[in-house]
Amino acid sequence: MKIKIKRFHPHFEPPSIDMEYEVDNAPTLLDALLQIKRQKDRTLTFDYMCRSGVCGSCAVRVEGKEVLACQHIPKDGEYIEPLSVVDVIRDLSVRLEDALVTLGSSKAYPLDMQKVAMNEEDERLIERQSDCILCSGCLSSCPVYESNEAFLGPFALSRVWRYVADKRERAKKEHIDAVVQNGIWDCTLCGNCTQVCPQGIDPKNDILMLQSKAVQFGYQNPNLGGFGSFGLEF
Repeated sequence: MKIKIKRFHPHFEPPSIDMEYEVDNAPTLLDALLQIKRQKDRTLTFDYMCRSGVCGSCAVRVEGKEVLACQHIPKDGEYIEPLSVVDVIRDLSVRLEDALVTLGSSKAYPLDMQKVAMNEEDERLIERQSDCILCSGCLSSCPVYESNEAFLGPFALSRVWRYVADKRERAKKEHIDAVVQNGIWDCTLCGNCTQVCPQGIDPKNDILMLQSKAVQFGYQNPNLGGFGSFGLEF
C-alpha cells in the first residue's frame, strides 16, 4: 500500500514537498506513520499520544478531510497533510496554541454557577459538548476561519452553548454577549465542523441554538435586513 504525505520543513527550499511511501498493511493511519518513522524515514514528524481517540493530538487531513490518525483506516493512494488554517511546525505537526485562545475570548467556561439539582435530561443537554477533545479538526474544516482569523470558531462556540444550556449557569447573557462579534452571526452553517468531529458533536446545531438564545436576549442577526446587531439590557 502506498500513501503520499505532504512534508514541510521551514529551512528547506522549497519548504513543502510531497513524498510517497510504501507501507505494509496497517490497521490505522497512525500505525502506518509509525511504520514509516521506524523503518523508512526517521525525519518524518507528526504528533500522537493516547492512540485511542481521546487526546486529539494526531489530527490530520486525509484526502482533504480532517480525521484522527489513530482512528482512520488507511487506503492505498491516500494523500495525508497537516490541518489547515494553523501554523505548521514541521510535516504533520501543527501549532494549536493560537486557536485555543478562542476558548478564553468566547468565555467558554463557567461564569456564575449555582447549586441546582440536575436530572438525566439536564445532563443529556450538555454531555455531548463536554466530550470535545480540542483536536481542532472542526477549525481546520471551517471556511469562515480560513478567511477570518478573528472568528471564534466551532469548538469554542459549541463549548459556549454547553454553558448556556446548563441550568446551573446564571450568567447566560454574559456568555451570549461574548460571541455576537466574530462569532455566531459569522458562521455560514455549512456543517463541515459537524461532519468531521470525531466525538459526534454537532457545532452547527449548537451555533443555531446560540443564535436563537441571542435573539431572546435582544440581539438581531445582522445578516437579515442589513441591520447591525444590538443588545438590550434586561
